[in-house]
Formats: sequence, C-alpha cells, structure tokens
Amino acid sequence: MKNNTLIIIPAYNEENTIGNVIKGIRNVAQTSDIVVINDGSSDRTESAAKDAGAFVVNLPFNLGYGAALQTGFKYAVRHDYKYAIQMDGDGQHSPSSLKSLTTEIEKNNTDVVIGSRFLGDNNYNAPALRKIGMKIFSIITNFITGQKFTDPTSGYRAINNDILKFYSNDIYPVDYPDADVIIMLHQAGFRIMEIPVDMNPSLTGKSMHSGLKPIYYLFKMMLSIFVTILREPIREKV
Repeated sequence: MKNNTLIIIPAYNEENTIGNVIKGIRNVAQTSDIVVINDGSSDRTESAAKDAGAFVVNLPFNLGYGAALQTGFKYAVRHDYKYAIQMDGDGQHSPSSLKSLTTEIEKNNTDVVIGSRFLGDNNYNAPALRKIGMKIFSIITNFITGQKFTDPTSGYRAINNDILKFYSNDIYPVDYPDADVIIMLHQAGFRIMEIPVDMNPSLTGKSMHSGLKPIYYLFKMMLSIFVTILREPIREKV
C-alpha cells in the first residue's frame, strides 16, 4: 500500500549529517517515504542518503535551497502524495516534532502547518543578525496577512496536495522561500497555521545565512515581498 506522506529533504554537502537525520526520521515516522534532493553536492551526500534508506533525486549542479525544495514538491505531485513535510538535512529540524506536524495537516483544517521554534517552551537562540531579520519579517508578514506568525522563516513545514501543486508552478520563489511564500499563500486564499516544534543548532555549523549572506537575504526577501504584494493574487489553488 502506498504511503500518503513524503518527507522532502534538500541537501547540499550533508554527508556527515544526512544519514543520522534519516535514521532519526525512521524512528518516529516508519510509514512515511523520504526523498533527499541532492543539490549538486560534491561529497558523499547521495550515497549516505541511499545507505540510510531514502530515495534520492540528483540535481546536475547546485541550484539553491528553493529550487531543491521545488524539485521535491514536483516529485511529490508526480508520485501522487497527499501530504509532504519539508525538513533540512543538517539536523536542525528535530524528528520528534514530525508527529505533531503530520497530525495537524491530516486534520484538513489547514493547508500549511509551519513549525515555529518560538512557540511553546522552546528556547531557540538565533544569532543576533538573524534574529533581527526574523523579527522584521515577522512584523511585515503579520501586518500584510492580519495573522500572527512568530517564525515566518521556518523551513520546517507540512503541506497538503493543493499546496504541492501550487508550489510546483513558476510563481514559487526558488531563491529564499520564506516570508514571501506565506504572503503569497495568504493572497491565494490558503489556510496557514503555526505550531511549536523542536529545533536544534546546526550540527555542521554551516548556514545559508552566514557571513554577508544575511544582508543579501534581507534585500532579496524585501524585494520578493514587494513583488508579491504588487502581483495580482492567484486565486486558483491547483
């Protein structure tokens, strides 16, 4: 019998962590399929993921986080999954929260469940510059949507099939899909909610927001939000 849920993990040079991430998922989500989108890695990410029991889709070169995610969404649509959960391959997203995300999305009371590291009893401590960016985009997202989001940049999310199809379109921002995606979903009439999840510091110490990247991220995200606001809302969900 085919599984309903696909766990999508974009990965770039994560050979040291991806195996443990998959094993951690297997401990709590035995019935979910796992696909790793190997984003042009130059190390053993592919073989480590396969050895741990995941499906692997190899991109020909490094396309970036958003493009890797969208590849996973298209894979889910092609294979007719009902739900998907996106996770990172560096160990930050704790598998202990998978059940909570799955339970909420399967209730069919929402289209997207965002896992927040700032709800509940979580004590997640982000770097200062990153924390400022989170706060800025939280204020902007809350103002535009009229809904409170504590962690609009979280990449730990559960989505249903309508969202999978929506994300597979050209409108999906393949650079940094964060707060702009929430605004886009709100304008399209989708239902979005947040729940508390557990997150860990990156086991690799790497971040796509390291060095001067937060400045680039801030500029690109502001631009993307501006374009999203100006764009005529897409009402069609599939």
